[in-house]
Amino acid sequence: MKAKHFLFLFPLILLGCKNDSNSLNQSESSDAETQTIVSGQPETAKDIDYSPHVGEDYPTQAFFGDTHLHTSYSSDAGMFGNTLGPADAYRFALGEEVISSSGIRAQLRRPLDFLVISDHAENLGLAPAINSSNPDLLATEFGAMLHGLVKNGGEEGAMQAFDLLMVELGKNVNPLPELSGLVQSMWNELTDAAEQFNRPGHFTALIGYEWGPGPEGANLHRNVIFRGDKEKADQIIPYSAFDSEDPEDLWEWMANYEKLTGDRVLAIPHGGNLSNGLMFDDVTQTDKKPIDRDYAERRMRWEPLYEVTQMKGDAEAHPLFSTNDEFADYGNWDRGSFGPIQKTPDMLPKEYARPALKRGLAYEAKLGVNPFKFGLIGSSDAHTSLATTDEDNFFGKVVILEPSANPIRFEEVVAGRPGPPAARMYSRETLASGLAGVWARENTREALWDAMSRKEVFATTGTRMKVRVFGGFDFVKDDLYRSNYVKYGYEKGVPMGGDLVQAPAGKAPSFLIVATRDPDGANLDRVQIIKGWLDASGETQERIYDVAVSGGRKIGSNGRATEPVGNTVNVEDASYTNSIGAPVLEGYWTDPDFDPSLRAFYYIRALEIPTPNWTTYDAKVFGIELPEDVEPYQQERAYSSPIWYSPN
Repeated sequence: MKAKHFLFLFPLILLGCKNDSNSLNQSESSDAETQTIVSGQPETAKDIDYSPHVGEDYPTQAFFGDTHLHTSYSSDAGMFGNTLGPADAYRFALGEEVISSSGIRAQLRRPLDFLVISDHAENLGLAPAINSSNPDLLATEFGAMLHGLVKNGGEEGAMQAFDLLMVELGKNVNPLPELSGLVQSMWNELTDAAEQFNRPGHFTALIGYEWGPGPEGANLHRNVIFRGDKEKADQIIPYSAFDSEDPEDLWEWMANYEKLTGDRVLAIPHGGNLSNGLMFDDVTQTDKKPIDRDYAERRMRWEPLYEVTQMKGDAEAHPLFSTNDEFADYGNWDRGSFGPIQKTPDMLPKEYARPALKRGLAYEAKLGVNPFKFGLIGSSDAHTSLATTDEDNFFGKVVILEPSANPIRFEEVVAGRPGPPAARMYSRETLASGLAGVWARENTREALWDAMSRKEVFATTGTRMKVRVFGGFDFVKDDLYRSNYVKYGYEKGVPMGGDLVQAPAGKAPSFLIVATRDPDGANLDRVQIIKGWLDASGETQERIYDVAVSGGRKIGSNGRATEPVGNTVNVEDASYTNSIGAPVLEGYWTDPDFDPSLRAFYYIRALEIPTPNWTTYDAKVFGIELPEDVEPYQQERAYSSPIWYSPN
C-alpha cells in the first residue's frame, strides 16, 4: 500500500519541480489542473469554507484579570511603603518573579491575561515625587511640608502626611493645585507603561485610574477604564474627587472625554458595602432628588458593571435580607466604614448587589429604565502592586500587611477606625479576592472592553473557575450536550449580561449552564441559579435553585439540595483533597414558577468545596495561632452577570 501511494504522488512531485523561465506562468495557468489532480475536487472547491470557524465572531475564551490594582503612584500605597511602580506590577501580572516592597520574593502560579492599574487620581504620583524630592513639589508650601514629614519622620511621619491629605480630601479641597503639570507627567508615565506592556493576543494592559470620593468616609469609588490607547488617554488629566464627589459630574466628564477623543470609557463602582447606603441609594448624591429616568439612563450608560467582590469584603448578598440563603454570609464587611457615621441596618439593602438588582426591577416598572442593571466582576484592590488572589499566595492589602509573623498581619484595623471597637474590620477579615472573568474572542483592549460594556463577564473570589450560561425560550436538555453548544447558545438565546423579552405563549425561559473548576484549584460543590423578580403587587422577591450538585446528592422538590458536600480540609496542615466534589458541573434548568407578565433576573452562583483560608496557610507557614473569629476554611465562588427578563 505504501508503494502505491508513493507512485501516485511521484508525478505530482515532478510537476512541482519545473524550473524554466516560464515556470511561474505555467504554475499559474495550471492551478485548476493541479487542484483537480491533488484533490479530485472541482474548481469551485476553493470557494467552500471547509473550516467551521470561518466567519465566527462570538466569544470563545474566558480571560482572567484584575481591573483594580494600585502601585506606588497611589498615595495610600506609596505613602505606606509601596516602592513598586507600574512596570513592576505588569511584570508580576505577566508571571515574572518580583521582590515585594517588604523584600519577599513573589510570583503568580499562572500569569494573568489582563490588568488595569487603577491608581488614585487624587494626588496621583505624590509618593514618587516625594521620594525623588521633585523640585516642583518642593516649591509649594504644602508639598515641602509633606516632604519633610515623610523624609524625616519615617513611618510615623508618612502617616501624619497621609492624614493631612485625607483632611483636605474630606474638605473636597486639592491641597496641591499648582501641580497639575506634575499630575500630567505622572499620568503620562502610567500610560507609557501600559503601552510598553500591552501585547495584543498575549497580555492586555488596559489604561485606567480610580476616582475616589468619600463623603463623610462613605466609599463611592469608581474605576475608570478606557478602551483606547495612550494617544487618546494623554489628552486629559484624570478627573478626581477634588473636581467633584458627585458621580453625575464624573459621567459628564466621561461624555466630554468621548467627544474630545472619539474613544470609549466606562466606570466600575466598587466597595458599596462600605458606602453607608449611598452606593445604590434612591436619591441623587448631591441634590438628594429621587432617581428619575434621565439619571437611570445615564448611570447604565456609564456604569454597566459592579465590582461585587474584592479584598474589602464580598458584596453579593447578606443574611439579613437573604434569610433563606445559607451561603450569603461570606466575607461581609458590614460593621463600619471609613468615616464617623456608624453603620445601621437600614443602610445594608442599598450596599449589596442582589437587593440592588431587585430594586432595579421596581425602578424599571416605574421609570421604564433600570438604574441598577449591572453585570458582576471581581478584582483585588491590592495596594502592593501585586495582584495576588490565591489563599496560599496572599500579600495583603498594603505593604505593612504583607506575609510575616508580625501580629499586625492579622490585627490591623482596616475600616471602622473612627467608631467604637464593635464597628471595626480587621486585616484578618480581609478576603484574598477577587478576579474579573471576561468572555471574549481575543485578548485585546478592544475585545475585553467591549465584553465589559455588554456585561458578558463574571466575578470570582480569586479562583479561576469558569462559568458560562445561555438563556432562551427554545432550549431543550439535549442542547447542553451538543458539540457546538456554545455556538447554538448564541444563535438561539442570550449569554450572561443579555436580555430576554416577551416570552412566547406557553413557554418559560430555560438555561444551559456549565461551570468548570480552576485547573489548579478545588473541585466544585454546586451550581445555583439566583432568581429575583417583581411580583404582581410590586414587591421584590428572590429564590435560590440548585441546578447541579456533586457527589450524587439529590435536589429536592423545592429546588434545593440540603446535604452539604463535605469537608476535606486539614487545618493543621493547611491542605485539602479533591476526593469530593466534581471538576465540572453542568445543568439544564427551566424556571418552574415563571410568570410571563413579571420582570425578573437570573444569575449563576457556583461554589467550590471547602478549602483553607489564607489565615490558615499563614498559621502553618509562620507557626502562629489561628485567629478565633475567622473560619479556617471557606467555599470560594463565582458569580455570573445576570440575564434579565422583561415582559415588553
